[in-house]
Amino acid sequence: MAETDYTAEIAHLRSTLSNIEQVSDMDRIRADIVELSEQAGAPDLWDDPEAAQKVTSRLSHRQSELERMTRLEERIDDLEVMVQLAAEEDDEAAREETVKELEAIRKTMSDLEIVTLLSGEYDERDAVITIRAGAGGVDAADFAEILMRMYLRWAEQRGWSTKVMDTAYAEEAGLKSATFEIKAPYAFGTLSVEAGTHRLVRISPFDNQGRRQTSFAAVEVIPLIESDDSIDIPDTELKIDVYRSSGPGGQSVNTTDSAVRMTHLPTGIVVSMQNEKSQIQNRAAALRVMQSRLLLVRQAEASAKKKEMAGDVKASWGDQMRSYVLNPYQMVKDLRTNYEEGNPSNVFDGHIDGFIDAGIRWRAGAKHHQD
Repeated sequence: MAETDYTAEIAHLRSTLSNIEQVSDMDRIRADIVELSEQAGAPDLWDDPEAAQKVTSRLSHRQSELERMTRLEERIDDLEVMVQLAAEEDDEAAREETVKELEAIRKTMSDLEIVTLLSGEYDERDAVITIRAGAGGVDAADFAEILMRMYLRWAEQRGWSTKVMDTAYAEEAGLKSATFEIKAPYAFGTLSVEAGTHRLVRISPFDNQGRRQTSFAAVEVIPLIESDDSIDIPDTELKIDVYRSSGPGGQSVNTTDSAVRMTHLPTGIVVSMQNEKSQIQNRAAALRVMQSRLLLVRQAEASAKKKEMAGDVKASWGDQMRSYVLNPYQMVKDLRTNYEEGNPSNVFDGHIDGFIDAGIRWRAGAKHHQD
C-alpha cells in the first residue's frame, strides 16, 4: 500500500475548507448569529410562539454551522500534530489513528461540501413528502409503505423531527398514498433529489406462485410553505370535502367528519389530511400543503421547466429514477447518477446518504452545464 503524503493531504483539506467557507459566507453567518441572538433575547419573544420557534431554530442552526467550520479547522491542525508525533516516535498505532482521523475529516468535509450545493430559493425549508403507489397492484402499495419507512428512518437517524400528515391505506396491504413532514434546516434541498419514480423488483410475497414482480411508487417532495409567503388562493378556487378518518382495513378512528380533502379547481391538485384531531386543524394543514404545491407550480411555470415539477411523476415503466432489485440479484441503483449499493435491506433501513449526496452533486453538475 502506498505511503500517504500527509503534507499534500493536509494542504488539500485546508484549501477545500477555505473554498467551503467562501461559498458559505462566514461573515454573513456571524452577522446572522448576532442579529438572531438579539431577537432571541427580546423580552416579548415568546408572545408569538411560532415566530419564536423559527428564531431559536435558525439561531441554533447558524451557531452549529459556525461551530462545525471552526471545529474542522481545529481537527486539521490536530491532524498535522498527529502526523508529526507518529513520525517522530515511529509508532504504528499512532499511524493507524492518524489514518482513521484523516478519513473522518474527509467524510465531514464531503458533508459540508454537499450543504454548500444547496442554494435553491427554497432549499432551507422543511420538506413535505408524498408517496403514491403506482403500477404493480398490492406490491406497489407495499413498496410505498417501505419507502415511507425508509425516509422516516433516515430522518430519525439524523435526529430530525417528522410528522405523518395523511395516510390512505390499501385494501390488502401497504399504502395507496402517504404524506409526511420532515422538519430540519435544508430538509427540502436535501430530499428534493429523491423526487421521481422508484422501481422495485422482487419475488412477490403476495403471489402464491412465487413469481417475480415489478412495481412502482412515486415520490413527491415540496418545500413547506411559511406564513409570510405570498400564495393567496381565492376560496372560489377550492373545493373542500369532509369525511371520517380511517385506519388500516377501513376501521374508523374517528366518529366525526374530521378528515379533509381539498381540491384546487384550476389545476386539479388534490390534498388530503386526516391525522390532526379536528377538521379545523386538518383544513389548515391541507391549505399549507396546497400552497406549497402551488408555489412549486408557479415557480416551474415561470422558469418554463414544467417537467421538473414535483407533481409530474407517472410511477410506471420508462421514467424511473432508481431501481431496488431484490431478485435475481441484490442491488439498489440510481439511474441518473449511476450510484449503487449491494445491500437493499440496509438502504430500506434508512441508509440513503450515498444516494442523496450523489444526487445533489449530479444536480449541481447538470445546472452548471446548463449555465
